[in-house]
Amino acid sequence: MTLRCHPNCRAAIEATRAGAAVVHFHVRDPKTRRGSRDAALYRAVMERIRESDVNPVVNLTTGMGNGLLLGEPDSPLPPNPSGTDMASVSERLTHVEELRPEIYTLDCGSMNWGAGSQYVMVNSAGTLRAMAARVKEMGVGPELEVFDAGQLVSVRDLIKEGLIDDPALIQLCLGIRYGAPDDPTTLMALLHQLPPHAIYSVFSIGRMQLPHAALAPLVAANVRVGLDDNIYLSRGRLATNAELTQRAVEILERIGVEVMSPHQVRQKLALKAQV
Repeated sequence: MTLRCHPNCRAAIEATRAGAAVVHFHVRDPKTRRGSRDAALYRAVMERIRESDVNPVVNLTTGMGNGLLLGEPDSPLPPNPSGTDMASVSERLTHVEELRPEIYTLDCGSMNWGAGSQYVMVNSAGTLRAMAARVKEMGVGPELEVFDAGQLVSVRDLIKEGLIDDPALIQLCLGIRYGAPDDPTTLMALLHQLPPHAIYSVFSIGRMQLPHAALAPLVAANVRVGLDDNIYLSRGRLATNAELTQRAVEILERIGVEVMSPHQVRQKLALKAQV
């Protein structure tokens, strides 16, 4: 059982000590506090993790640069610049190309975001193919983020075209508004559509995050927890990444599931060493 957490720097180290094998993070500009694609910021976080006494598998996002905020419904164009961040494939992959992590995430489709909002997460079929092809040349493994059933069609196409190696590493992202709901019936439908031999994880956002940590091993899935998806340890009790990781480990161990170490995950996924 692979346990993945969403921390940053010190939190990544603490989460690894608590049992996370894989850490995934985004960075913010220290001046503006807004999300950033600056490779130097990613490098600083990765160096601090490597200098510590832990050695988690590092998973970098490529999600920055896919946000489109349209104008009003009667006048959608031009897009609203205050919430639009659309970047080229090269811009979205600069930090991956420079830092060569063991894993990167690839959002496998587009999706509306937020009730009544004009915001759209945009990942066209052409962009997905271009990103997958370019990173495959780098030798970095993809984690395919799937938010709904149709995105599994994209996954199967990428595998068929040789842009993603088989077995694919897939993250089933549940409970996000306008994506796949987090009920068991939807989960089973998604599982039946996975490509053969896939290695996969399951998670839900918000209060259902930890219940899904218990559900995941029942469907042979790995586990993802962290503040990127849920900020509470219990009702009204704010969490840290390490606390969420520790709670997930407790849940898994109490039902007899062994949590894998970073070394075991590297062997299972046949990951290439970082440079």
